[in-house]
Amino acid sequence: MVLVTVQLAPSEATLEQAMRQLGLTEDEVDTDYGLVPLMPEQGLYAVRVEEEAGRRVSPPAGGPFTDPPIEPYGPPH
Repeated sequence: MVLVTVQLAPSEATLEQAMRQLGLTEDEVDTDYGLVPLMPEQGLYAVRVEEEAGRRVSPPAGGPFTDPPIEPYGPPH
């Protein structure tokens, strides 16, 4: 999976609208990840998609960007 960014009007900031704008199907999108606001005041959001879909929609979408797992660093406290 990779991340892509999408520009949406605040009134249209839904995962469904992002999918429509980018031409993506539910099978290509991580719906559990959802639509993540990056700079909502500027209408910029992130969507997690299958790698092939990320290549297909960029540009005009920003990305694709890698989505590495986030893990703790060092021994547990």
